Order: sequence, then structure tokens, then C-alpha cells
Amino acid sequence: MPETKIAAVILAAGLGTRFGAQPKMLANFAGKAMVRHAAEAALASEARPVVVVLGAHAGPVAAALDGLDLTLVENPDHAAGLSTSLRAGLAALPPGTGAALVLLGDMPRIGSAHLDGLIAAYRAADPAPSAVVPVRDHRRGNPILLDLNVLKDALKALSGDRGAGPLLSRRTDVLEVPGDAATGFDVDRPDGLGPQT
Repeated sequence: MPETKIAAVILAAGLGTRFGAQPKMLANFAGKAMVRHAAEAALASEARPVVVVLGAHAGPVAAALDGLDLTLVENPDHAAGLSTSLRAGLAALPPGTGAALVLLGDMPRIGSAHLDGLIAAYRAADPAPSAVVPVRDHRRGNPILLDLNVLKDALKALSGDRGAGPLLSRRTDVLEVPGDAATGFDVDRPDGLGPQT
């Protein structure tokens, strides 16, 4: 049986209103735009293709990703919430994609090892889980891996400013794996950038 094709979707469309005037995805973190960290981590992982969903500040964010082998998708409905960007990203995946890593563009400490760890856990599980999520201190974090064959219809029905979290909280076939400081670290405000090493 052929291995499931796994892609990656980076959500980078939000306004980031709590961050202030500067577009959050373009904030400098360890010498580069925050969103570029997420993109480079995804490209260093096994996942292909890597889709980035743009919305607010689409032009500057796309420019910050220049030179990377990405599929850029604009979500005209980004102001309606995170669910619209997730649906737009999943809709852009090629036919036959069986699972997708979902990354948030404001989690610059995520590396390819986090992503490949989720993929390895998914492939090793029997039966296959509907999703793989990192957990630290009893809290689920990001990124996550979604089995699209199982969740496709439910994901299409998502609405509002929520991702797949509420959907997964109702399921018993989600595989939880150990998370770390990076899987719980996202940036909402400039002072949240913290140490950048």
C-alpha cells in the first residue's frame, strides 16, 4: 500500500490586530520575518507541497517569502476568521493528498523536527488517527497533522475564527504526542517575541 501523501499548510492570513501597527507575520525574529521561519521549517520537512495562505498584508508577506518553493494562496475571506484560511489552504492541495500538517505563521520556533515527528507518529500508528497533536502540560499545541480522508467533510464545515481544535476535541481517535516549549509558543504582541535564539 503506498504511503499517504502529506502536505503542509501555513496559515499567514490574519490581521494580527493585537500585535499593533506592524504586520505580525513580518516581525523580525532571529534575523528574518516570522512567517519565513514557518515556511523554511515546512520546506525542510518531508511534507510536500507547502501551501501558504495569505490575506491581510498579502503583498508584503509574499515578498518576505520570496525565493522559497511555496504555493501561495490568497484568502479573500480572511477577515471572517481562521477557519476560512484553513479551508482555503486545504482546497489548494493537489488531489490524492491524504494528510496535511497545519502550521501557524506566528510560531517561529517550530522546526522541521517537530513536523517530521508528527508525520512519523502518524505513519507508525495503527489504526491511523484522525489527527496528531502535540501536548505539553495537558494543553494541546501546534502544529497539528490532519488526516484528510477522515476529516475532509468536517473541515469543510468549519466556520468562525477557530481552526480544527473544537472539531478534534470531540473525537476519540486523535493521537497526542509530547510537545515542547516551541509547540506552545506563538506571538500575539511585540513583547511576546521574547528571546530569539
